Amino acid sequence: MASNDSIGGGALLVAFVAGAVTGAALALLFAPASGERTRDVLGERAREGRSNLATAFDRAREQFQQRAGEEPQA
Repeated sequence: MASNDSIGGGALLVAFVAGAVTGAALALLFAPASGERTRDVLGERAREGRSNLATAFDRAREQFQQRAGEEPQA
């Protein structure tokens, strides 16, 4: 029997984006910049991250819906 234990491409993309955003936030926290500038940059990156995550989620949902609509193969 075949086992399908791998995660889907959409889930992998979401995990990658979340990791990238987390890494960027940590890098900014430890970078030598003023507190106000750091907060501004973090806010901007958070907005970008939410946008990227929403895009990745939409793509994953579309892929799931396409696969759910496919005929099962015997």
